Amino acid sequence: MSKWLLVGVAIALPLWGGQRESSPIALYVEFQHEPPVAVLQAIEQEVEAIMAPMGAELEWRSLKSVTGNEVSTELAVIKFMGRCESPAGFPPHTFKTGPLGWTHVSDGTILPFSDIDCDGIREFLQFGLMGVDAKERSEQYGRAVGRVLAHELYHIFANTAHHGSNGVGKAVYSVRDLLSRDFEFEEHESEALRLNRPHSTVETLDSTH
Repeated sequence: MSKWLLVGVAIALPLWGGQRESSPIALYVEFQHEPPVAVLQAIEQEVEAIMAPMGAELEWRSLKSVTGNEVSTELAVIKFMGRCESPAGFPPHTFKTGPLGWTHVSDGTILPFSDIDCDGIREFLQFGLMGVDAKERSEQYGRAVGRVLAHELYHIFANTAHHGSNGVGKAVYSVRDLLSRDFEFEEHESEALRLNRPHSTVETLDSTH
């Protein structure tokens, strides 16, 4: 069982097949520490640009504001762990290894719950970001976080645990991938997002805190 379900958030999982709804996709987000405005804007803009192949509007909502009456045809719940802010000062002599984000799975079913490791992304990018002008560093960092989130949303909305060979859907990222000017899905991944999304189901997000 997903640890998200253990802390009191429950949803109705999506059904498959039928007529596709055109309602916005609700992204319920929770930050362990509130990010700078520039970082938040960059995250949202990058995710919306990368996920555009789905052909649906993304609606950003705070998980803390859940009342128990929210209804969405499609949704995902994202927790941002650590501090989502760009590095300041000279970085320590460490290098991040391991996952930068992950999506929960229960008994082989992909759940619409993802965690993003903001501290890990900052540590992974620290040397690359120190070469960026301080005024642009927050935007670059936010875009990188958005790319990691888009990867996790791909697993959720394409309903797949598989990875691509290139682009946003691949399994391993480089610093260049996260800081490059453009980064997008391969065509077959974009097609999976268009065709494999859950259809014709209404999901209600409940809070049991």
